[in-house]
Amino acid sequence: MIYYPIFLNLEGKAVLIVGGGKVAQRKIETLLECGALVRLAARELTPALEKLKAEPRVTYLGAEFREEQLNDVFMVIAATDNAGLNQKISQAARVRGLLVNAVDQPADCNFIVPSVLRRGGLQIAVSTSGQSPILAKKIREALEPEFGEEYERLIRLMGRIRAAVLNRGFAQETHQRIFEQLAESDLLQVLAKKEWAAAAKLIDRIVPLNWSAEEIEQYSTIQS
Repeated sequence: MIYYPIFLNLEGKAVLIVGGGKVAQRKIETLLECGALVRLAARELTPALEKLKAEPRVTYLGAEFREEQLNDVFMVIAATDNAGLNQKISQAARVRGLLVNAVDQPADCNFIVPSVLRRGGLQIAVSTSGQSPILAKKIREALEPEFGEEYERLIRLMGRIRAAVLNRGFAQETHQRIFEQLAESDLLQVLAKKEWAAAAKLIDRIVPLNWSAEEIEQYSTIQS
């Protein structure tokens, strides 16, 4: 089976997680980073999940899964250690036309989750179409040294440059030329060295924004 790769906007969307172990914990932590509203059903919770129950965007529904918990949710993740229960959850969700992932049970999923390398706005998703998750993880780990935090700086700065360029009303062909030249320039290497003045000069040679070194540093600062 060939899966269609897609990135979802989960900001403000309700996601039901059934299960309270470490797998569920990792899923919930990522979902919260993406702005989802998590509804959690589980008999036992990890210590970290016990703390997360106090998070305003987490609603604890109790120990048992009930089909009415599927009401008004956008997506479902079955992450219990009971394959039969995960299958039951998946079947109930699919009848309702919901997105559902049953962890480690590809036959009971209508979407799977890749192994993701994340550097701020940069996300590189690696998938083996569910055939070998451990291999996907190994490939992602092999890529990690190639994509340092300078990529996060570059992406943040390119976003600011793009907004500034679009506001100037250039022709589409000019936009493309500017962005291609920036992408092919040494801007990444300059940002890796935190040479803000050099970055400002490099950008001005391609598009005269007249930003100072201080502005370049501000626009490319990695958010904690």
